[in-house]
Amino acid sequence: MHASAHVDTFARDHLPPPGQWPGLHFDLPELRYPARLNAAAELLGGGVPERPVFRTPAGPPWTYGELRARVDRLAHVLTGELGVVPGNRVLLRGPTTPWLAACWLAVLKAGAIAVTVLAQQRPRELRTMCAIARVGHALCDVRSVGDLAGAGIPGLRIAVYGGDAPDDLLNRRADAGPFPAVDTAADDVALIAFTSGTTGRPKGCLHFHQDVLAIADTFSRHVLAPRADDVFAGSPPLGFTFGLGGLLVFPMRAGASALLLEQAGPRQLLAAIAAHRVSVLFNAPTAYRAMLGGLDGHDVSSLRRCVSAGENLPEATWRAWHERTGLRLINGIGATELLHVFLSAADERIRPGTTGVPVPGWRARVQDGNGDPVPDGRPGLLAVRGPVGCRYLADPRQREYVRDGWNVTGDTYVRETDGYFRYVARADDMIVSAGYNIAGPEVEDALLRHPDVVEAAVVGRPDEARGRVVVAFAVLRPGARPDAEALRAFLTAELAPYKCPREILFLDALPRTATGKLQRFLLRARGDTGVDTDGDQQ
Repeated sequence: MHASAHVDTFARDHLPPPGQWPGLHFDLPELRYPARLNAAAELLGGGVPERPVFRTPAGPPWTYGELRARVDRLAHVLTGELGVVPGNRVLLRGPTTPWLAACWLAVLKAGAIAVTVLAQQRPRELRTMCAIARVGHALCDVRSVGDLAGAGIPGLRIAVYGGDAPDDLLNRRADAGPFPAVDTAADDVALIAFTSGTTGRPKGCLHFHQDVLAIADTFSRHVLAPRADDVFAGSPPLGFTFGLGGLLVFPMRAGASALLLEQAGPRQLLAAIAAHRVSVLFNAPTAYRAMLGGLDGHDVSSLRRCVSAGENLPEATWRAWHERTGLRLINGIGATELLHVFLSAADERIRPGTTGVPVPGWRARVQDGNGDPVPDGRPGLLAVRGPVGCRYLADPRQREYVRDGWNVTGDTYVRETDGYFRYVARADDMIVSAGYNIAGPEVEDALLRHPDVVEAAVVGRPDEARGRVVVAFAVLRPGARPDAEALRAFLTAELAPYKCPREILFLDALPRTATGKLQRFLLRARGDTGVDTDGDQQ
């Protein structure tokens, strides 16, 4: 590692031991970064000063020149009045706004470490993350300060922005001149991203300044292929690495702009696409499916790129979106541990029903539980390596994720003979029933082909005779009548009999994390205790 610019060395001191690191590869010329690198300075230096960088539904867009001036002013406040030194962890919390993005850039430019959390996270979650990362400073939107201030986090100094108080971060007196970026090492920690897993203690993922640029110089550059005149938008918040890449890093690396929406549900996105001529869209599969019902009356002709990640994209959703819009969804799989997407395909290389191939700069294989590669066509564990790798903050689970230099994501995949990777299930979501291996996503995809089903999830329930049986949960379109027998009859024409659910239960909505990931453990609990067809506990 290079000499660190950090005065507070906590993050570097708590990296995993070198022997537990994944292998890193910098195969592309654009990935060979200099030893000294500040990611914020690189991103801020890429756009034409007069061109827009951040747009909002109200008010004029921010230009690159205005953003640089505001980031420099914030960095002066951070390092002056607030006393932040390089290496300090700074928590960021608030809705997706240009000011949140500016705070993130200022933290990195000042050599500190950004810990961006979701505005929806509650006090207990905030206390846990702050304790793990030993966070001492926080920059918080005035509308999101309640839970943070009430969390009782020892020693946390909170600076509020977006209000009218004299001590508001945006009203504080500061040097108005340029702020020289701290001369951080390329492998100094720039951010700590916490996993949005559905159960268990969150894991803090340490990512370097070079990692921030690497995700733009692999997936964005080679698959997404953005243009300077693109307008990015999407549903994931900046506290989710899918959103950090898609709404901040990728557009800024390309000198493009992003529409930042505080409310980014399907209805708001459809209106925003037309109003702001959005051309690049980032969304989860469920959001694309929800948008299908609202396409009539909305102009989406400005779209040229639509990226799907966060969970598996069912082939039925891909085909429905393509049929309605003519657009080919760019499917991808990423991970908080690896910061962004590492398997994908675009344009004529897209094959519906598969995730794609390794993104340029990445390598991937399918292996068994012993770490040995399995033949093409057989399921196994997905393992990847590239310019970014998993480095948990002082967490023994590092040994589970990184094995023999490979990042083992916890997903079951099949590599086809032509090199395409096909998702099967999360490794812990495979259902073994009477000796048959049943992939829940395959059953979900079949359910979604029924015209009345808008969301579906499948789990296994313990069964004395078969080991486990398949239980399906379905969310129906408004006005549709819950009819488990009719759905089961539909599935018998779509699936082998052993794959068909023994029980189909109806819910108003599927339980999800704040980042949109399905909480299967809650469905397993409901399936084990019993739920009637109206979704009420029995």
